[in-house]
Amino acid sequence: MAIHPTTLIDSKAEIDPSVEIGPFCVIGPNVKIGAGSVIKSHVVINGHTTIGCNNEIYQFASVGEANQDKKYKGEPTQLVIGDNNVIRENATIHRGTVQDNGVTVIGSHNLFMASTHVGHDCIVGDHNIMANFAALAGHVRVGDHVILGGYTGVHQFCQVNSFSMCGMGSMVSKDVPRYVMVSGSPAKAHGMNFEGMRRRGVPAEIIRALRTAYKTVYLKGLTLEAALQELEKEGVFGIPEVADFTLSIRHSKRGIVR
Repeated sequence: MAIHPTTLIDSKAEIDPSVEIGPFCVIGPNVKIGAGSVIKSHVVINGHTTIGCNNEIYQFASVGEANQDKKYKGEPTQLVIGDNNVIRENATIHRGTVQDNGVTVIGSHNLFMASTHVGHDCIVGDHNIMANFAALAGHVRVGDHVILGGYTGVHQFCQVNSFSMCGMGSMVSKDVPRYVMVSGSPAKAHGMNFEGMRRRGVPAEIIRALRTAYKTVYLKGLTLEAALQELEKEGVFGIPEVADFTLSIRHSKRGIVR
């Protein structure tokens, strides 16, 4: 284990011998850090925080600190982080509250750029990118392969579904359906992330079907329920991607960005 002598590590912390920790870090007593992780310098990791393998955490990040919910009274809530994440300078990721499930969850292969924020009780999936100063309020759910542009703000309890994209400066106060691109303040839909689909090798016929589904929901002037009924009558559940898009709307509790 390569630990700089200026770093303070509580004797109760559990750190794999392969972990590298740079100068002036502070690691609390209930922290666990998995193999191959690198903690650069001036990082504070606190609370009941479990960090998986091969993560990189850059200087001045605050990970697992007490959350900013005024109802929080110091309960032993958790932060759980998966593998192969990159957490850049000044990022803040807070642990959960007992008012939810008591845990903030970060998946694997995510990039949190400088000064990003993940609030209490958020659940973030895999392969996501949060650009500089993007912020998630408490209880937000983010799927997989989501891109949040710089200065994006997501309101508490919102869902940002998989393969969607929020443009720079988006203020998101409703749910973002799967595959949809939004931008603006307040955020509005501006098509689907078709270019991202092409890069992932999604077949042209699937893209055409999703384009038709998007037009039904967003461009025909139908009520949301009427649009969903039309999609379901057309047998969308024979095409998994269109079914996922439809279900991400059906399952929305806050209403969708439209």
